[in-house]
Amino acid sequence: MNIMKTTGKKYDAHYMTGLALMSAIVILLASTPLGMIQLPVIKATTTHIPVILGAILMGPLAGCILGGVFGICSVISNTFTPTLLSFAFSPFMSVTGLSGALKALWIAVGCRVMIGLVSGWLWIGLKKLKFNDMAALPIVGFIGSMTNTVCVMGSIYILFAQQYAEARQVAMSAVFGMIMGTVTGAGVMEALAALVLVTAIGKALLRFTPAVIRGFSRAA
Repeated sequence: MNIMKTTGKKYDAHYMTGLALMSAIVILLASTPLGMIQLPVIKATTTHIPVILGAILMGPLAGCILGGVFGICSVISNTFTPTLLSFAFSPFMSVTGLSGALKALWIAVGCRVMIGLVSGWLWIGLKKLKFNDMAALPIVGFIGSMTNTVCVMGSIYILFAQQYAEARQVAMSAVFGMIMGTVTGAGVMEALAALVLVTAIGKALLRFTPAVIRGFSRAA
């Protein structure tokens, strides 16, 4: 029997199982109030946490896939339960035609893929720099969460500033301040929550998850 082939099949089976389980958690969170917390203007999220954890456990590619799942859930949520800013997250709510739909797809899906990409490579980098798990986990949790907030809100400012001003009924000159208020307010709170949860959950998962499905073990 070819041992290398058998090991590869075992790796693929464990990897796909882990990816499917993490995807299910993303979908579950995105489908409940725990994952998409409705605020007056926008939906705050905790759904990025399993994306960050998946990137840590299984590597940047898995993180990107999980981020894509999160993004698709965001599109669905903003299409069927729209808010004032749903035009920036759902191509079906576009107020500027095809260009607006493509911009919305970037914000809803592309920015969420970036969470997994940044978190996965940051984890690999920190481990190669000999950071222990308890030092690396909170860093990745915080920066992974801020990646979501900065990428999403920054893209809204660049791509939808006028529409954002109209939705909020404010002058264009006030948009930057409002965007920064969201980043430094809700964004930092989300990031601190991610720091705590990623550290606590990640510590347990790293202890009990088989090394064969860990992305870092492949990349190191």
